[in-house]
Amino acid sequence: MADSVQIGGFGTAFLADASATGGAYTLIEHTLEPGLLGAPPHRHSREDELSYVLEGTLTVWRDGRAVETGVGSVVSKPRAEWHTFWNAGSSRVRFLEVISPPAFASYFRELATIIPAEGLPDPAQFLALAARYGLEYDFNTMGQLAQRHGLRLG
Repeated sequence: MADSVQIGGFGTAFLADASATGGAYTLIEHTLEPGLLGAPPHRHSREDELSYVLEGTLTVWRDGRAVETGVGSVVSKPRAEWHTFWNAGSSRVRFLEVISPPAFASYFRELATIIPAEGLPDPAQFLALAARYGLEYDFNTMGQLAQRHGLRLG
């Protein structure tokens, strides 16, 4: 069984790390329950991501445009581009994520340690974690997307 973390309705299973890919990328599997926004809109300064939908319909928002992607769809999320994703459907979404370079996969493990079971994380810890991984968040857009699409954060 794969090493995994669960943050509310957002799951991450670590399938192949840098040691298995010669340092080129990491492969993870995410699950996202209905009605959840997977992350605040964000952009990476170091990583490129590629998602492949295995189950359900994943909505991906990139630079202001939302696109629904179904089973078998591939969507890229290049570094420096604002993006987020959500599950607007009535059943769980499951998708593979290739991340290159691979070091970012550890972010999910660290995030799981600072997100409490109830309530919000400590803002200072959350922003410090984001800074260590070269992430920038857009919380204003998060609120707009959540309201417009009836979403809540994972």
